[in-house]
Amino acid sequence: MSSYAETLAENVEEQSEADQSAPETQEKPEEPPGGVDELTLVEAICDGLHTEMSQDERVMMLGQDIGRNGGVFRATDALHEEFGDDRVVDTPLAESGIIGSSIGLSLSGMRPVGEIQFMGFLYPGFDQLVSHASRMRSRTHGQLNLPMVIRMPYGGGIRAPEHHSESKEAFFVHEPGLKVVTPSTPYDAKGLLTAAIRDPDPVMFLEPKLIYRAFREEVPERSYEIDLGEAAVRREGSDISVFSWGAMTRPALIAAEELAEEGIDCEVVDLRSLSPLDFDTIIDSFEKTGRGAIVHEAPKTGGLGAEIAATIQEEALMYQEAPIQRIAGYDAHIPLHALEDYYLPQAVRIQDGIREAMEF
Repeated sequence: MSSYAETLAENVEEQSEADQSAPETQEKPEEPPGGVDELTLVEAICDGLHTEMSQDERVMMLGQDIGRNGGVFRATDALHEEFGDDRVVDTPLAESGIIGSSIGLSLSGMRPVGEIQFMGFLYPGFDQLVSHASRMRSRTHGQLNLPMVIRMPYGGGIRAPEHHSESKEAFFVHEPGLKVVTPSTPYDAKGLLTAAIRDPDPVMFLEPKLIYRAFREEVPERSYEIDLGEAAVRREGSDISVFSWGAMTRPALIAAEELAEEGIDCEVVDLRSLSPLDFDTIIDSFEKTGRGAIVHEAPKTGGLGAEIAATIQEEALMYQEAPIQRIAGYDAHIPLHALEDYYLPQAVRIQDGIREAMEF
């Protein structure tokens, strides 16, 4: 691995250590039978990969630096030692080749998990996704499906250069035939990844690298699934519904806890699955509160928040008490270093948007 990649991984660790001071407000899942480990999100991903590869010989991985080096962020650490060259494949720097090979392997009976080192590196492989992976079931009238996963770290906040901090989830959500998920906790990371690997269709598994090592929670040693397409209510509330996903769930929860001291009771919904969206949970929450805010770090225009807001207008207009707030990244490329924190929605900016909805 290059010294440059090592530096990026160190930046993630530094940002995660700083985030440790944030209060942990998410409810822990009930402890399941069997052993549990205290894992970070990236460790839970590695554990999920190990568990599935141990149980199913069809599961294999391919990507740049994932083998002997264990990945830029150590998401595949030690897997090559256990499973060898045939199942943990180091590839050239060729995103189109990684995704195209995953398609061919899947059609041949394997369950490949491809890794794109950063979301901003995906673009050379985009043609393989939209021209082939997303269309295989439709193209063959249901005769062929394509069980494959494409993993990629995404999002900003780690002081990385250009192409290393993109949040382009709307690209994939817009494409029929692709499922899109992103975890915000270690428990969810393993369960969602397991479900993604076992799913019969291609799944984009987006990993919020800002919180790779932000906190630990109990993760079962056994295999388990979290159904794709199901959101999680992280905090119950009655005044306003706050919808978020990935790394933005933590600042949304922090904002909610601080606003509670002002008498504003926020419900925080972690979408987890971006395609398919859990519209039942979204609408149920909004009908309860009558107000809404959507938090994402992607640019505001054309972001997934607009789709959520439009659906609420269509399905729950008569419950609406105020305009829905979109608290998002700006319509610009994510800036470098010094300005990065101003671009990302922080708890203070989220609070301002929620107050605006409450004061309408």
